[in-house]
Amino acid sequence: MGLRFTPLAVSDLEEIGDYIARDNPVRAESFVEELRKQWDKIAHNPLGYRARPEIAEGIRACAFRHYVILFRVDGGEVLIVRMLHGAMDIPRKLVVQEEAPR
Repeated sequence: MGLRFTPLAVSDLEEIGDYIARDNPVRAESFVEELRKQWDKIAHNPLGYRARPEIAEGIRACAFRHYVILFRVDGGEVLIVRMLHGAMDIPRKLVVQEEAPR
């Protein structure tokens, strides 16, 4: 399946990288690379991840390290909606965008 990102997911990625880079720039790069590999796993088997209807309709979640990758299957693509730290109040932080850039 193809992979797309909402603007909020892109912003989340930048914030995660910037946060880690404050203490360890090399680790920030390797962590982003690990995230990329995880996105590929999600894209290959999106229905293998838990549905989270209590968060929003159609949302699925993948726990990765201390983060939660929230996504939905949109036709033949996976749309990464947000990437949030697991300690956050995820339902409160989640803003699902129905339209994402293509």
